[in-house]
Amino acid sequence: MDLSFNEEQEALRDSARAFLTEHSSSEKVRRAMATEAGWDPDLWRRIGAELGWPAVVIPEAYGGLGLGPIELVALMEEMGAALLCAPFLSSVCLAGGAILAGGNEEQKASLLPSIASGETVATLAYTEANGRWDAGAIEATARADGEEYVLHGTKTFVPDGGSARLLVVAARREGSTGEQGVSLFVVPVDTAGVAARSLPTVDQTRRQGEIVLRDVRVPAANRLGAEGAGWPILSQAVDGALVAVAAEQLGGAQRCLDKTVAYAGERVQFGRPIGSFQAIKHKCADMMVLVESARSAVYYAAAAQAEGDPELPTLASLAKAYCSDAYFRCAAESIQIHGGVGFTWEYDVHLYFKRAKSSETFLGDATFHRERIARQIGL
Repeated sequence: MDLSFNEEQEALRDSARAFLTEHSSSEKVRRAMATEAGWDPDLWRRIGAELGWPAVVIPEAYGGLGLGPIELVALMEEMGAALLCAPFLSSVCLAGGAILAGGNEEQKASLLPSIASGETVATLAYTEANGRWDAGAIEATARADGEEYVLHGTKTFVPDGGSARLLVVAARREGSTGEQGVSLFVVPVDTAGVAARSLPTVDQTRRQGEIVLRDVRVPAANRLGAEGAGWPILSQAVDGALVAVAAEQLGGAQRCLDKTVAYAGERVQFGRPIGSFQAIKHKCADMMVLVESARSAVYYAAAAQAEGDPELPTLASLAKAYCSDAYFRCAAESIQIHGGVGFTWEYDVHLYFKRAKSSETFLGDATFHRERIARQIGL
């Protein structure tokens, strides 16, 4: 399995890095995260219309570029390094992934082109107040009523839930439990009975929202896949999103290391740069080991996804578990090496620390995924 980028993939990564250096600088990230939506609509339009990033993994037949997981990982790594404030993960990896996995031809042709162009901001409304990430997380109900379904419940921790215009909602048949009876529905946010709002979050660079569904009626044609067969579709979409999030965590961890090494070379104490002290060298060396190990896990999972490897669920959980720990530890060590200024508002280290914590818990923390791996390999 080849874990290296080819020439075109390297060019994509280099162009993304150059664009984000200019358009996702510290100043612009802080400006975007202070807005109501938490991201800049003008920048998002440029990303969609000029760069075509939302189209990367969407097939050409539906208005996309028809590329694959390797290209997506290259982009997510750079987005994570730059703390890009944009609805990319929610629209492309979560909602787009669910539609690709479970939609019929008519649904894909209708929904994916506007996601690929960046015109439609979409998200996956999956989890609820119970804080779980398995099938038991889904408590919202879907009741069949003629040619319609009636959805009722409250979704929370929804990425970009306050600004998305299209929802992919997970709900279950009344009386069902576990993985049985789950269905996915495409719901425009302006449908009667839908109320969406943004939630206060520690990580201001990625907003989360709450979606309240009060007897929302949607046509049966809005259901993705067969009735009650939504869990395999959702699992497939989440596995792909896990690899994308792990790549983003890798980019953030690498940036923490870079910033820390640079600061350690500039900060002088006792007449010499602090980077010359053995204790600081050891911390930086440990961070580098974490980053490079995370890189191997992410690239291997992405290569497996590109090849359709049946081991992807295990590899995706492995990458997410390791990268969650690596990013959080790198961000924490970066604050320690920066000293007292590390958590002041003027320095960006605290922004990476907060993103590290929020992405650690998103889609399940390391403990959840280690338990998932144990079940998958029969332990």
